[in-house]
Amino acid sequence: MKRPEEIKKIVKDKYQEIAVGNSGCGCGCGCKNNEDISKSIGYSEKDLKIGEGANLGLGCGNPVALSNIKEGDIVLDLGSGAGFDCFLASRKVGKGGRVIGVDMTEEMINKARINAEKLGVKNVEFILGEIENMPLGDNFIDIAISNCVINLTPDKEKTFKEVYRVLKKGGRIYLSDIVLLEELGEEQKNDENLLAGCVAGALLKEDYLDKIKSAGFSVRILSENKKISKEQYSGIKLESLTVEAIK
Repeated sequence: MKRPEEIKKIVKDKYQEIAVGNSGCGCGCGCKNNEDISKSIGYSEKDLKIGEGANLGLGCGNPVALSNIKEGDIVLDLGSGAGFDCFLASRKVGKGGRVIGVDMTEEMINKARINAEKLGVKNVEFILGEIENMPLGDNFIDIAISNCVINLTPDKEKTFKEVYRVLKKGGRIYLSDIVLLEELGEEQKNDENLLAGCVAGALLKEDYLDKIKSAGFSVRILSENKKISKEQYSGIKLESLTVEAIK
């Protein structure tokens, strides 16, 4: 197995490449364009227009659509990429709210800031940092969202504990992520393309849910998309799982 720092470098290098090239095929390349991928996982034409230029086709669900974001909320996006989900959330929180995107790839942060300026979005900020160790205070966030990112982190237990720390009491995280329905082989687990592609670092479904619960959350499954296996992942036995977890 690769060491955590090796995994982070593989992932960071891949997403630097995507940010510079303005192209998806990071998580689940199905040889589709970004809009087709996004529509297949729950984004509307209206969503695509709101986040124009920020959609890189990297998600596996639409956690913003299922979230209970209210006007005035402080929202955190874990692994915010070029800012697509942040811009959708910014509409929900309004002028009195705030959206914070955290991403470990400098090129993605820069791209997101440029997109925010182009779109005229004022209530969003983007911070460089790792979601396993976020530069945010305790009990600060109302709602967290994450879209096909936690599977990329080497230490998922620490990530969920960090999310628990920064959320206010009663705060929630809405996340879409890839989970495995059967174990991968050793070769697959060490495949760099599968590591960057949201597969090799994914956990078995029950293990994933157990890690969220062990961080202190109560968990409710909102949706399961098994079709994504054939549509984007060449039939590997996995699904996109969307959950609500409450502190």
